[in-house]
Amino acid sequence: MSLKGIKVAMLVGPGYEDLEFWVPYMRLIEEEADITIVGIKEGETYTSKSGGLKVIAPVGADSLKPEDFHAVLVPGGWAPDKLRRYPSVLKLVKGVYEKGGIVGSICHAGLVLISAGIVKGRKATGSLGIKDDLLNAGAIWVDEPAFREGNLVWGRVVEDIPFYCRELVKALNSLKERA
Repeated sequence: MSLKGIKVAMLVGPGYEDLEFWVPYMRLIEEEADITIVGIKEGETYTSKSGGLKVIAPVGADSLKPEDFHAVLVPGGWAPDKLRRYPSVLKLVKGVYEKGGIVGSICHAGLVLISAGIVKGRKATGSLGIKDDLLNAGAIWVDEPAFREGNLVWGRVVEDIPFYCRELVKALNSLKERA
């Protein structure tokens, strides 16, 4: 099933994890989703954690409304620790979540979801480096490659990207079925 008509905000920031950004991005492009790359500020260029890949964000989070998107995806790396400091990023993530849209998180991306206040009482996973953060925020830690918990889609680490992408596509298809 095609994801044509599904609007996805894909966050990016300094030190993003290349594969956790580019693989889901390409997978959703393959499914014909409408993806908007969103940075902290419009027009900023972000370099990946490995220093090899750059992304230009044509749109800043402060210019977006949650109601304009069906989903928001947060890649891991060092970027989530930076992204979580911006109220406009948190407003977008929380707003999409509250309207029933899909919020995708992999590896360290759960830090953004913690700061958005949307993990309490929910199953969650990610890098072991944020396990304590998730637990302290009231999440229920699950050590699985990827899964969906309501409208949250979780992926653990880079090696689990195929499972994460599979869960994302299923979750986004469920939005089309509801419409």
